[in-house]
Amino acid sequence: MTDTPEIAAARFEAERRRAQVIATAHELQERLSPKTLAKGAWQGAKEKGADLAEDAVDAVRTRPLAATGIVAAITMFLAREPLIELAGKITSSASKKVKKGRTAAASKQDETEKA
Repeated sequence: MTDTPEIAAARFEAERRRAQVIATAHELQERLSPKTLAKGAWQGAKEKGADLAEDAVDAVRTRPLAATGIVAAITMFLAREPLIELAGKITSSASKKVKKGRTAAASKQDETEKA
């Protein structure tokens, strides 16, 4: 049994459409593969990071004093415990010197009073 021209054309069209559907499925599979998704996410993160860095540089150029103050405040916040310890050491050594000075002055005064 031979196909009529209409049936042959319909079969040809069906095969062509099937090939299109398969090609589209392969393209979707490639787009949705973990490798492609990860690559796209990484590229997006790199671009966003570059944009943020550029904005930060522009902000520092327009307001250098404010940027310096912010950096200093952040540094002091992050190093607060060592700074507190250092301040404690400085104040304790200063108070020891004051006490030594007072005791030395008191002993000189005692010596002058005895004489």
